[in-house]
Amino acid sequence: MSARILRIAQLNDALRTSFVGGEVVITSGIASLDDVTRAIILSRVQGFTGFTPDNDPHGERDFGSFDLPDAERVFWKIDYYDRNLEYGSEDPANPAITRRVLTIMLASEY
Repeated sequence: MSARILRIAQLNDALRTSFVGGEVVITSGIASLDDVTRAIILSRVQGFTGFTPDNDPHGERDFGSFDLPDAERVFWKIDYYDRNLEYGSEDPANPAITRRVLTIMLASEY
């Protein structure tokens, strides 16, 4: 793994595990769930370690999914934008020019 990809993965892990270092957005489907289910989902996102070549082919640790018992599948995804949130970041490894957005959604909302 290159130093650049490792840095991107570290920045993504920091946002995902602490919800600090970027924006965290939940979709209307997640927002409509009860408080306990939402708390479980947020905790599962923060504790996610199930990265595989299928869900993380570039090693950036920017996507994951999981199922909750008796509930729909949940996706989370980290995207990289410029500082104004207008365009994609030119260099996601550089936090000085990149804003990360972690979106948590129900699979049916994708």
